[in-house]
Amino acid sequence: MKIIRTEDISRVIRDMCIEANHFLSDDMKTCMDQAMQHEESPLGKQVLEQLRENLKIAGEEMIPICQDTGMAVLFIKVGQDVHIKGGSLTDAVNQGVHDGYTKGYLRKSVVSDPLERKNTGDNTPAVIHYDIVEGDQLDITLAPKGFGSENMSRVFMLKPADGIEGVRQAILTAVRDAGPNACPPMVVGVGIGGTFEKCALMAKHALTRDMNEESPVPYVRELEKEMLDKINRLGIGPGGLGGTVTAYAVHIETYPTHIAGLPVAVNICCHVNRHIHRVL
Repeated sequence: MKIIRTEDISRVIRDMCIEANHFLSDDMKTCMDQAMQHEESPLGKQVLEQLRENLKIAGEEMIPICQDTGMAVLFIKVGQDVHIKGGSLTDAVNQGVHDGYTKGYLRKSVVSDPLERKNTGDNTPAVIHYDIVEGDQLDITLAPKGFGSENMSRVFMLKPADGIEGVRQAILTAVRDAGPNACPPMVVGVGIGGTFEKCALMAKHALTRDMNEESPVPYVRELEKEMLDKINRLGIGPGGLGGTVTAYAVHIETYPTHIAGLPVAVNICCHVNRHIHRVL
């Protein structure tokens, strides 16, 4: 039995919030470099250069890479042989988010009620997804999600007869409708299968996949490549100003589903696609 103290969890999440909002992850840096090589539009290249300059300034002066520092979304795998000591795990996570956003001087964007709209003042509560797994580790992935791209999310409750062509059209419809609002070049997360809520969760989780990692499922891998090509032919381009790089990647997750359904969710993330991973 491994003991992990809540104060250690809060400290790690505090640091993750600050780091993710100030520095681009290594895999996303590679994506941006590749986009510069592949973008054919002069205006598109100019936009990408401006984005890189913004990232450079953010890192040097410790300024957030985007004014929208997002709502903290966490995927936490809790090992069955882990014992959390010192209080509630959820409270510890929210304390870490509180500390990260207040001590890191990050914008507080969370309201306590969706209609009354009173700001909580510390960017809590976070959105936390737990998964109980084997082992004695606490595996934490944090994705601060800005709402310019989040508002472009879509769920399509397709019929089984719609098949893979229906999936293709759903993805293209979501990206086409998003246009410049998702701050392209974007990363497109897709969830196929499960239920209404399961496909949406998969689409969000797909955004946190390392950009250098390929899907282990052959047909999914091919579909990702096909959809990336189709998306980049839409001409939306960097900043929505036209070009050949509308998306860095398409990441797809699948799950078994009911014989009567084919749920598809599309969750888009902006050009920084903030995500960070730690293991305790």
